Amino acid sequence: MADLNNLLWEAATIMLTGMVVVFAFLSTLIFLVQLLAKVAPKDDQMASAPQPSPAAANPQGGVQADVVAAITAAVHQYRQRHR
Repeated sequence: MADLNNLLWEAATIMLTGMVVVFAFLSTLIFLVQLLAKVAPKDDQMASAPQPSPAAANPQGGVQADVVAAITAAVHQYRQRHR
């Protein structure tokens, strides 16, 4: 019975130690994230820059116009060389 009590005491000690370590780590992490949020400059340029609309970026439904133009020019050049 003494062995069981010792094992339970040891298990409780290990459990409490683990809980304290996790609590301390998470508290430190939250503190550092809040400190970083206060210290780091806000990225106002990215927020104020106009975002391209999806319709303007992909006017042909998935492939951009400049990509289509490049592929067309490459195919045209290939056909001229291999006649």
